[in-house]
Amino acid sequence: MSTIPTPAERAWLDQDDAHVADTIRRHGVCLQLIGIGACAVPGCPCTTESKMPFGYTIGLFGIAHPELVVVGLGMPTVSSVLNSAARLVLDGARLTPGETLELPCWDRQIVIEQVPNPGYIAFGANRHYQRPAEASVPLLQLTYTDPRGRYPWDRLYAGARRRQPRPGEWDAR
Repeated sequence: MSTIPTPAERAWLDQDDAHVADTIRRHGVCLQLIGIGACAVPGCPCTTESKMPFGYTIGLFGIAHPELVVVGLGMPTVSSVLNSAARLVLDGARLTPGETLELPCWDRQIVIEQVPNPGYIAFGANRHYQRPAEASVPLLQLTYTDPRGRYPWDRLYAGARRRQPRPGEWDAR
């Protein structure tokens, strides 16, 4: 199988690159949503919904901050959470692993966690910043509580743990 894009794929990639850059210019970040809604890649056989949807930011690395990822949420929650957390960073905050966070858009508590394998998740961000997987942009996972305030590592966590796996236990390949 060839890794050289066809002319149609190259045209789509060029348009997507322009869209990402324009969105970052206008809003500070662009959101990459995976497994949520329809796939935009021409001829892609992937299904539109995933058992483990996720989304991440592209643009924070450009201001010397790790990109942010959240797993297991659908629309519009994933967009609200990522946009709200990114806004904090764009307004000067530095999110660090171990820090807890409460966002005005959501009633869940969030803990910030370092992702040890960002090169296998943040493909769009690495493409934008022209970085190979082994020199990936850094990534922080926003891990959230269930409605009763318990995290996925808590014994009585009410959610499906596979929908919000621990950092390093999942990737996008």
